[in-house]
Amino acid sequence: MALMQISEPGQSQAPHQKRIAVGIDLGTTHSLVAVVRNGKAEVLADSSGETLLPSVVQYLAGKNNNDHSVEVGAKALKEAASNPENTITSIKRLMGRSAADVSTTLPYAFAEKEGMAVIQTCQGEINPVEVSAEILKKLAQIALQRLADDISGVVITVPAYFDDAQRQATRDAARLAGLKVLRLLNEPTAAAVAYGLDSGEEGVHAIYDLGGGTFDISLLRFSKGVFEVLSTGGNSELGGDDMDEVIYEWLIEHLNPQLAEDINNDKALQRYVLQQSRTAKEALTLAKSVNVNLQFNGLDYGHCELDRAIFEQLIAPLVDTTLKSCRRALRDAGIKKQQIKDVVLVGGSTRVPLVREKVEQFFQREPLSSIDPDTVVALGAAIQADILIGNQPDSDLLLLDVTPLSLGVETMGGLVEKIIPRNTPIPVARAQDFTTFKDGQTAMLIHVVQGERELVEDCRSLARFTLRGIPPMVAGVGKVRITYQIDADGLLNVTALELNSGVEAQVEVKPTYGLTEEEMADMIRASVNFAEQDLKLRHLNEQKVEAKRVLIAVESALEKDASLLSDAELSTLNLALKRLRASINSDDVKQIQSAIKHIDIASQSFAAKRMNASIGEALIGNTVDDL
Repeated sequence: MALMQISEPGQSQAPHQKRIAVGIDLGTTHSLVAVVRNGKAEVLADSSGETLLPSVVQYLAGKNNNDHSVEVGAKALKEAASNPENTITSIKRLMGRSAADVSTTLPYAFAEKEGMAVIQTCQGEINPVEVSAEILKKLAQIALQRLADDISGVVITVPAYFDDAQRQATRDAARLAGLKVLRLLNEPTAAAVAYGLDSGEEGVHAIYDLGGGTFDISLLRFSKGVFEVLSTGGNSELGGDDMDEVIYEWLIEHLNPQLAEDINNDKALQRYVLQQSRTAKEALTLAKSVNVNLQFNGLDYGHCELDRAIFEQLIAPLVDTTLKSCRRALRDAGIKKQQIKDVVLVGGSTRVPLVREKVEQFFQREPLSSIDPDTVVALGAAIQADILIGNQPDSDLLLLDVTPLSLGVETMGGLVEKIIPRNTPIPVARAQDFTTFKDGQTAMLIHVVQGERELVEDCRSLARFTLRGIPPMVAGVGKVRITYQIDADGLLNVTALELNSGVEAQVEVKPTYGLTEEEMADMIRASVNFAEQDLKLRHLNEQKVEAKRVLIAVESALEKDASLLSDAELSTLNLALKRLRASINSDDVKQIQSAIKHIDIASQSFAAKRMNASIGEALIGNTVDDL
């Protein structure tokens, strides 16, 4: 007798066979792919034995502009100085950005398409999603070569301060590369997983992540198998690239004056000097000083010595900026430095001695740095990927990230009703009921906003959509339930449902570009600085909305039943309406409240006569017993 083999839907028929999932650190300067094999996470190397893939993509045109090809990695980086317009670096900084947000110092020709910055290359317009997709394809190719097996899914890491637009752009890049995304994982959280902080004692951990182009600080509390992000901070436009930039500016100032003149007109020279600046920075990690010689296309621009003291003086403001973010993150979480159990260093830029020294001074403890800061994020992503694909069924690790800013909806009077407050753990779903404002209203415009202020004009618009098909009803009878859902990747979906009829509309929020950390910090700071003023404005606008509602209701009643009033009563009511209209244009809350109260008194007899008339109409041809 043959035995029938039974397996769960979607799972391998060989129960001992594990599915392969990898973790990808899609970095600004370098990218990596890692996997868990034999219970241990490891970074995968390419055919040359290199684990760090330069995040560089070069677009090449063949003869007669045909046979387009793309080069990714070390070879593209090597050619960057000679072909800067078609060699794209630090693309992570452009993800989810508009052309207006892009730095003019970058050696590319930019345009804007559908709200996204696009780069003009020899192969036409290329957007950041397409560039990132090429890097992801290369990483997937490395994984396939090393594992000799299909990849069932990937976990891709993103900076904690990436907003919805930047996260969505990352997801789109993975889809374009043909990869199934199991989850987008915040880089600091991935680092904590790699260090095994989830298997140690419970407590609060600080993850200081300074990479090539971004900086993140996250405070995570580990308790009962759950990693909860208490607060995040950072800067999506601050990293090792900026250290290269300050050395670049210093070299221009201290070398042959001809360099300053030539560099403005030669993008290849710009890229060459930037490469030399990066080389000098990396050398100063171990050396006390470094000699810089600039010779390009047969021209000698001189040489100079750059010592570590000068270098540290140049980058000190950048490091101080990261510590300001750390201070804000502690304040947001309500945590004191003394409560931090561990500080984890992540990102290649944390190798800089000044960075380590300043971080240790700030947190008053030696940071953890035993795992290579370049690989720690990819290793953590691989562990999480292995869990999500089902290879570690006994794992009870749960990761809870948070929303960086409040999400709300616009209500009458340009007011913001917050649905999900900032620092709410995700995934999350919140709903709130709203009603129609006018009689016979058959549609409602839903305006999704992000920010901490009370008025829409002071917040950021994310999306607008319209709920149509609402049955015409008296104002206040229609009930619309608006639901905000944020998934584990931090992506927002908004649904509007009219409860009486069941008509529904929804939108997946995909704003055209992202906010910088400084813009987020400014929004939070403004909400505190203008708190009292905002509350007063909110109260004023609420009273104006109420006045308009009363005005519409009384005017509508007069159109139908003005004949019920005597001339004297009608004159009194019209005077009250005139006073109410005038009050709406004022900014005096007491004046508006007084006008509302006055018309309430003036319309009481009118309301009674209308009710009596309605009852009388209902009784025509009927007895009380019939009713």
